[in-house]
Amino acid sequence: MADNKQCDTRSSGRGPILVAVDFSAHSEAALMLASELADGLGVRLVVLHVVHDPLNMPGYYARMARKKTLTRMEDIAGEMLDAFVAEAKKKHPQRQALQKPELLLVKGIPVTRIVQVAQKQKASMLVMGSKGITGLRHLLLGSVAEQVVSLARLPVTIVKDLPKS
Repeated sequence: MADNKQCDTRSSGRGPILVAVDFSAHSEAALMLASELADGLGVRLVVLHVVHDPLNMPGYYARMARKKTLTRMEDIAGEMLDAFVAEAKKKHPQRQALQKPELLLVKGIPVTRIVQVAQKQKASMLVMGSKGITGLRHLLLGSVAEQVVSLARLPVTIVKDLPKS
């Protein structure tokens, strides 16, 4: 007779799903997909926002930035992250992974910090939104999502927009 016990993937050692957000509609879509995947796989959901440290930027921001300014930016970003996830919980109460995600707020250069956090968390997958910028601006700067895809050593899923209801 076959054993009908279900496999609990939470104890399988599989890493969490990491979703990097910037509070845009694309990030909301990425959060929804990441929470669905985390629920389906039975793994933790880690929601990351990177505060772009103005001290790492050349020119005006480097001269004008002070520790107090950066601290205030982090406080505001933390409030925005809490509100962003709270709104998602409210819209999708059936998503178990959204009920108690791990929220991470770090400062630095987004591409670098996203890849570092994914490694530190031993994430099994990274999900992030992308605006899909094209043309000259994209050729000169590249997108954060594209740079992360090229540097990451784990599966990366890029979400372009919210699914149609």
